[in-house]
Amino acid sequence: MNNSMINSSVSMHALQQKLDMVANNMANSNTTGYKRKDASFQDVLTSVKQQPAGFQKEGRLSPLGYDQGWGAKLVQAQLNLAQGPVQASESPLDLALEGNGLFEVNSVTRDGNNNPTTLTEYTRNGSFQLSPSTDPANPDLFLTTKDGRYVMGTNNQPIRIPGNHHVKIEADGTIWASDDGNKGAAPAQVGQIKVVRVLRPQLLQQLGDNMYALPAGVNNPQDILQNVTAPEAQTNNLTDPITVRQGFLEQSNVSLTDEMTELLQIQKAFQLNSRAVSSSDTMMGLANNLRG
Repeated sequence: MNNSMINSSVSMHALQQKLDMVANNMANSNTTGYKRKDASFQDVLTSVKQQPAGFQKEGRLSPLGYDQGWGAKLVQAQLNLAQGPVQASESPLDLALEGNGLFEVNSVTRDGNNNPTTLTEYTRNGSFQLSPSTDPANPDLFLTTKDGRYVMGTNNQPIRIPGNHHVKIEADGTIWASDDGNKGAAPAQVGQIKVVRVLRPQLLQQLGDNMYALPAGVNNPQDILQNVTAPEAQTNNLTDPITVRQGFLEQSNVSLTDEMTELLQIQKAFQLNSRAVSSSDTMMGLANNLRG
């Protein structure tokens, strides 16, 4: 009886975690570039329950024992990088990625000694804007996210856009800037957006706000993320190419129909396990009230 109660209570805890994950997916169904998360489970522990030799019958081929489980646990939240629908926007700074890629962005923070440190992150949210330089003497603008993270170029530097210029961005991320004050001037190349291919999404650290990062202490980051836009790495983009689309935004790849179906399945499984706990409690109560 204790075995069934332990099994059910452990499984209920895992189902609660999966329910939270489904709720998070549904809450982000309208978040630009959001990627749904899938739950991955495994057995907590499996033991072999031996049976008495009296169960041995002539012709029996199965062993005298059976595997006894002790519930399931949530192993990880697997990132689902399936392509979301692409929707046109009115802004030339809105970018959508087609393919299994991420934009690289940087932000400057302060460590414990108040020294500036650079934090490298990755995102699918291509809703960018132009932000002024912190140097008043510098008229250039920086391509940033809505919360001020710098969009990185293939030279591993923030992308600068000259003031009073409008931009055209090609499929490989190359940026051409045209002077609004001189219509006859030829466009100038001002940079190329850095895009990386995700090779092992299960190893990415999820930071929130639709941001991802490499785990601390990783020895071979190229085994997780592969650069596809740098001049020396363009051959990496020949197979299953990743392209940049200007004037579009990728929507969330969450399907509310699938999430609602998953929600109903979780509720039924939770109900089944809660009934098992209740039945085990009833059986233990009956055994406790037995009198000799």
